Amino acid sequence: MKVKDYIHERLGHGPLHMTLLDPDKQEPEQAAELSAMAKDLGTDAIMVGGSTDVTQENLDATVEAIKKSCDLPVIYFPSGAHAISRYCDAIYFMSMLNSRSIKHVIGEQVVGAPIVKMLGLEPISMGYIIVAPGMKVGEVGHADVVKRDDLKGACAYALAAEFMGMQLVYLEAGSGAPDPVPLEMVTAVKKAITVPLVVGGGIRKGEQALSMKKAGADIIVTGTIVENCDPVCLAEIIKAIKTRS
Repeated sequence: MKVKDYIHERLGHGPLHMTLLDPDKQEPEQAAELSAMAKDLGTDAIMVGGSTDVTQENLDATVEAIKKSCDLPVIYFPSGAHAISRYCDAIYFMSMLNSRSIKHVIGEQVVGAPIVKMLGLEPISMGYIIVAPGMKVGEVGHADVVKRDDLKGACAYALAAEFMGMQLVYLEAGSGAPDPVPLEMVTAVKKAITVPLVVGGGIRKGEQALSMKKAGADIIVTGTIVENCDPVCLAEIIKAIKTRS
């Protein structure tokens, strides 16, 4: 089964949780342990990627280690075309729509597309929208961040992504953000589009995940709490997402 089909099949039963691991934040063996822990707690897929210091070497080593310890889909969440792993099951082929740099909107994608095809990776197209504060990804991506009260702007970006044929829309507050994407923005964007909505950044508690689910998020991504080896908090978040309400 293709990863895209896997995602849509599982979405038929309710919102999903995905675990994000940065190859630069831990050794491959620890990434494997964290992914196995996340699987046991009920996560639906493992995302691998980071805004800085991802190399071909640490990416390949991390993905290979995860694949040995966990049979969930491993999806590459790329920072650029400089490192793309053949060992991933799929790649988010994404455009940072509100970047001021054409490199992040289409440049890296032009470089990476032939590599993705050569490696036989499954591309899953995604419109990537950075919401204030944006954190490191916003800085590195030269993002003209969507202000937290700019619901119309967020909806316009999301709708443009869908009209351009992108299969997912991702609202990103940034890793380590003090607060997640505003719930009002999640609800507004969800109402504006028909493709699945992914939300990440700043989600640290079960009640935040529950509120995000109720607001309309289809896929909720957490990374920092996993890297901090906090299984209790991760379990609360996944339970909040998975429990029928």
